[in-house]
Amino acid sequence: MTTLYLLCGKIGAGKSTLARQLAARPATVLISEDHWNATLFPDELKSIDDYRRYSARVRAVLGPHVVALLKAGLSVVLDFQANTQAVRRWMRTLIDDSGAAHELHFLDIPDEICLQRLRARNAAGAHPYQATDADFALFTRYFVPPAPEEGFTIVIHVE
Repeated sequence: MTTLYLLCGKIGAGKSTLARQLAARPATVLISEDHWNATLFPDELKSIDDYRRYSARVRAVLGPHVVALLKAGLSVVLDFQANTQAVRRWMRTLIDDSGAAHELHFLDIPDEICLQRLRARNAAGAHPYQATDADFALFTRYFVPPAPEEGFTIVIHVE
């Protein structure tokens, strides 16, 4: 069945790693927010407000494309953070507009493990963004775990 895969978890939780694993399924396309933001706005993302503004632009452009892919019979792994209710409301519109099945993968990983992974990712230098411990703390303040009343099919991952 055509499925929209969504990812929720703090920085360093393993969202992109899981996204790549999910995208290995047949007839499944991976769309990464970090790739789009880093390519389109390489020098503009300097604050959380910048992230909100530019991420909203990417969502506005990609939303109809994601719906079209789903309607064409391709599953989509949306490697965008589903970390706030506002972003999840946008994701809900993609589900509703496409009629596709969905899974919201919630990576419920302790902060210390996320920070260890973040530091290792930074040291490796392969990720388009080098987030600091302070960035982690800032973004974590806005993190809201998904709740059953939001109506998603939630798949929980713990360590």
